[in-house]
Amino acid sequence: MYYLAATLHTLGIAMRDIAIRKPTKDPERGSVTIENVIWAVAVIAIVGIVVLAITNYVRTKAAEIK
Repeated sequence: MYYLAATLHTLGIAMRDIAIRKPTKDPERGSVTIENVIWAVAVIAIVGIVVLAITNYVRTKAAEIK
């Protein structure tokens, strides 16, 4: 019985230490994610511009057929 109580107590102390641990003060934390988001937005904008240009070109050529 004492072995079980000691094991549970040790587990509780270890979990408390993990929960209380302060996060590291890393100023660069999250910069990679933000950079990926910015690149994704840029790529979406470039694709949108290309699609708009192609659509306008096709509509202009289609208007010349009539």
